[in-house]
Amino acid sequence: MSQYERKEEAIRRILEGATPAVPPELLDDAVRRGSRALRRRTAARRAFWTLLFVAAVVFVVWASVARPWVEPPTDTTPPLTRW
Repeated sequence: MSQYERKEEAIRRILEGATPAVPPELLDDAVRRGSRALRRRTAARRAFWTLLFVAAVVFVVWASVARPWVEPPTDTTPPLTRW
């Protein structure tokens, strides 16, 4: 019998055996942790979308004020020399 067959045999014995009793408080802990994780995930998602919306509004306001697509006016003129 090879090592692989011995491991497979041990795993079969474990799986075919009686299932252990689960403590009753385990369900309550799992539900509490799951609901806490769900609340955190929901809060993080809301914060992300809120920040994304605020960033979009700030960008639109900046773009409407600064108008980066317009060429800036020239502030300097060529030097005048005597003829």
